Amino acid sequence: MALVLNIETATTNCSVSLSKDGETLVLKEDNSAGYSHAETLHVFIDYIFKTVKISPSEIDAIAVSKGPGSYTGLRIGVSSAKGLSFALNKPLMAINTLEILAQQLNINNGFIVPMLDARRMEVYSAIYNDNFDLHREIQAEVLDEGSFNKILQKDKVYFIGSGVEKTKTLITHPNAIFIDGKLPSANEMSILSELKYKKSDIEDVAYFEPYYLKDFIALKKKS
Repeated sequence: MALVLNIETATTNCSVSLSKDGETLVLKEDNSAGYSHAETLHVFIDYIFKTVKISPSEIDAIAVSKGPGSYTGLRIGVSSAKGLSFALNKPLMAINTLEILAQQLNINNGFIVPMLDARRMEVYSAIYNDNFDLHREIQAEVLDEGSFNKILQKDKVYFIGSGVEKTKTLITHPNAIFIDGKLPSANEMSILSELKYKKSDIEDVAYFEPYYLKDFIALKKKS
């Protein structure tokens, strides 16, 4: 049983929660169009502690969304989590961003495909079954009309995340179900961070880095 500060910044949603024994006590998040994480993350963390009226030293651990996702968002979230972990001498836990996203669905059968938008027709995705067991590892893939065809032929497939918008322009299989408007949130990190804490599944703060999946590519300014 643990009191955990959860930080999720892998997308445009800057999200922080405090959880106890796997249940979210308080959540603060903002999904603005741009990335304001650098300005808002520590404001949100301060809000969390003031709301529950505890000091940061009273938490048991810190959990952070490790990626894949936005290079900038992940860098800010992980840097903040590592700084807090070091300063407070609390263990750091890292949670897969796509697993966090998948936790927003509760299905009786079929598959869950959490997906995050990448460049052009590419997405970062994984496949989970209805028990949240990993059916296919994380991949960066370019979508086409045949994407996910094997599992679509087997059962219902629930697509969720920022990659849904481009996916539903290509996939028209009757087993495809698209969940719009969802992004990873620190709310769903609560149960996952509790499980990691119970297993002592922690990171080496000095060496931990975000899981970018692909190398960062800086775009040149238009002349």
